[in-house]
Amino acid sequence: MSYRCFDVQQLDHVAHVILNRPDELNSMVPEFWTELPTIINDISDRGSARAIVISSTGRHFSAGMDLAVFTGGDGLSGSSTAELGRQRAQLRLTALRLQDSFTALEKARMPVLIAIQGGCVGGAVDMVTAADMRYATEDAWFCIQEINIGMTADVGTLQRLPKLIPEGVARELAYTGRRMTAAEAHRVGLVNEVYATAEDLVSAVLDTAAEIATKSPLAIWGTKESINYTRDHTTADSLNFIATWQTGMFQPPDMIECFTAQAEKRDPEFDPLLPIARDL
Repeated sequence: MSYRCFDVQQLDHVAHVILNRPDELNSMVPEFWTELPTIINDISDRGSARAIVISSTGRHFSAGMDLAVFTGGDGLSGSSTAELGRQRAQLRLTALRLQDSFTALEKARMPVLIAIQGGCVGGAVDMVTAADMRYATEDAWFCIQEINIGMTADVGTLQRLPKLIPEGVARELAYTGRRMTAAEAHRVGLVNEVYATAEDLVSAVLDTAAEIATKSPLAIWGTKESINYTRDHTTADSLNFIATWQTGMFQPPDMIECFTAQAEKRDPEFDPLLPIARDL
């Protein structure tokens, strides 16, 4: 299948999703918001990939959202009270739909790793905070652009970023709209590693994804589910969650295969995740 905003490749057990509108700074046009969750959900549902890498093309990772996504090209001014109410209700539904596009990264059954070069602006920050891990080039920078255009970020940054970096730093970035460099992002823990060039970045992230892909896909899925659950719940609730998960999902054959492969000095081989049928 072809997409306007993305190229999709798969090498062995690693799916590679590439933003491919470099001349338009990979801005998030309306098609972006439907294509991204379609791609991620399809990869997750098929289960053949064990890790997903998202990278980009051109000088910048993404310039963020095209505001026409929210307004359809029409403003809210000049409307009657009744029409204004309907427009605002539609705006809320639009925001929820856009949020779901990035929540798909969290819900994917395999880890999502994002490689960021150049600018990561506005909606792009919303996007990368929904990933499992982030990596950047030395020239990368991050900006919560919404405050600079008179609006509140509403697609995930304010909900996820304070759980990834110190809250005070997140507040400063959200209140000032200043640029955070890759070096600062690495220092505060937003990105795992920084690389000199985009080529080095993508190569290293694909290597990390390939290493993840050598592990039991069911164990990786359980690990992701547990970390995500723990982020939003108490330790006691999270311990109960993983006990319940293990009861239903633990696979002794995967553990046996790990030990056998180590003894035989070979890579382990695991069954793929079962595909999911959404249309029943």
